[in-house]
Amino acid sequence: MLAQIPLRLSQGHLNLLERCPRQFQHSFLNQLTAPANPEQERLTLGSRFHLLMQQQEMGLPIEPLLQQDAELQRCMIAFSEIAPDIFLTAADGQMFRESEHYRTLQVQDYLLTVVYDLLIADGAKAQILDWKTYPKPANKEKLANHWQTLLYLYVLAETSDYQPEQISMTYWFIQSEGKLQNIKFNYSHAQHIANTKKLDSLLCQLTNWLQPDALDPFPQVPVGSKICDKCQYVTRCGRDLHSQVITNQTTDSNSVDSTLQNLATIQEVML
Repeated sequence: MLAQIPLRLSQGHLNLLERCPRQFQHSFLNQLTAPANPEQERLTLGSRFHLLMQQQEMGLPIEPLLQQDAELQRCMIAFSEIAPDIFLTAADGQMFRESEHYRTLQVQDYLLTVVYDLLIADGAKAQILDWKTYPKPANKEKLANHWQTLLYLYVLAETSDYQPEQISMTYWFIQSEGKLQNIKFNYSHAQHIANTKKLDSLLCQLTNWLQPDALDPFPQVPVGSKICDKCQYVTRCGRDLHSQVITNQTTDSNSVDSTLQNLATIQEVML
């Protein structure tokens, strides 16, 4: 009998699973196609900047890319001025540096995967750096609880000899107004324990939902949740106004009063 291949999960999958299990099921397990992303231009800039930083780290020429892209050139000049240490190379061999550094860790029946934009490590500490091509968010606490932060720190602590207190993660926001900004998170043993418990709990829930005798489909967020407002699966989940009206009418077609009462509880649609 062949061993079951672990389900591969990234930080994006964990965020989606925690935010809305049903949305996770539609997009990841059922592989339903989502509509085009309206932020494609921003994503394109992000892809170009990531490629630029990767070539810079590999020692490949970046001047041709900069000459063809004024926005990239502006970002690169500003970045090199405010954070020159990031562009230093480890000439003595005492420091490990790698762009697009890939790591995996199996937890329960799942293979967790992370890709660090840049990992810098020496005998005393390890730094995870991540490039963001959008302005610095106002809510640092929200970013601290995002699964990219939690998982990236957790996996490095679990797959290296570094103690949690020796590990940090810094987000660099390339397009912040005025000047480049960053948010740094220093890891700790207490945070690692908390992350372990949170991850185990989320994965155990997923395992239960994946059981052959489990109810299908996955759970939904409560009716009226703001998550549904921008979800591409709102009609499929019966959370749009038209679907709710049909459902209410079908549920109690023998009682006009009951139908009117149900209609009164439908959430108002924002225009």
